[in-house]
Amino acid sequence: MTVALMWEARAVDGRGAELLEWARARTGELAAEPLRYELLRAPQDRVLVITWWEAAYGAELPELPEPAAELITRAVHRWRFEVADGSAGGT
Repeated sequence: MTVALMWEARAVDGRGAELLEWARARTGELAAEPLRYELLRAPQDRVLVITWWEAAYGAELPELPEPAAELITRAVHRWRFEVADGSAGGT
């Protein structure tokens, strides 16, 4: 089964690029390598990281930590999904 972990944070105004670089660095430091990952950004200095893993839905998987409190406006949001069609990145 393929599981997708989603991590989303909102940076303090004007610090979105810094949060994106922080997330990029931490994704490269995960304790295990995901099947793939994507870094996305959105208005209001939001950053989204999606990692795909070959694992059971409830498996313990490495996740990005919380950034320093002075970099974000609220706690990180996290979601876990099972890939519906059985393939990572399917259409």
